[in-house]
Amino acid sequence: MNNDRRILIMTSVAAEKDAILRGLGTDARFDVVLAGVGPILAGIQTTKALLSNDYDFVINMGIAGGFRGRAEVGSLVIADEMVSADLGAESPDGFITLDELGFGASTRIKADSEMALHLLASLKLAGAAVQLGNVLTLSTVTGTSETTAELLRREPNAVAEAMEGYGVALAAQEFGKPVLEIRSISNPIGPRDRSAWRMREAFDTLERASKVIAEVLL
Repeated sequence: MNNDRRILIMTSVAAEKDAILRGLGTDARFDVVLAGVGPILAGIQTTKALLSNDYDFVINMGIAGGFRGRAEVGSLVIADEMVSADLGAESPDGFITLDELGFGASTRIKADSEMALHLLASLKLAGAAVQLGNVLTLSTVTGTSETTAELLRREPNAVAEAMEGYGVALAAQEFGKPVLEIRSISNPIGPRDRSAWRMREAFDTLERASKVIAEVLL
């Protein structure tokens, strides 16, 4: 094990942090830092963490909503790309991304593909239900069937949505650090229905995933 390697894990809220720490145990290579909610605060907090220590790798972890038929409740997703799905402009012909507007910035950040595939294989070997695909970052959580359908139309490779991944990834990119986003699915994306949320199951899955990460991320 490379004990000199330092890995920064950014997560949104304390319950996620607690689950991750239970899985990591006493592994001193990892620092788990609260990012807060939303891409702006997540980007700020990740930047502060990267300024305070020299990390080799950045991971955004937490719970997320999953698109039905792609990422079911209780499963895991690993981002292939972190996509800022609501950064752009509306038009009579539909949504226009920042990339399409030509403002010189991208709404898509690639995850470290080698590590993503390594973790995908390791988690599957450990018996986890896990998918690789695009994870959308949104400032407003989806709560209707219409928005769900529109997001899938625009992002056909999307498997999940959360609120921090793109912000964390953008900060990591600015510092030249490889980055991943790993999410445990707590609820299906669609009409808001709190009775369908499975938070405890999602936290347990997050804990188990963190244990695997500590074992294989050498």
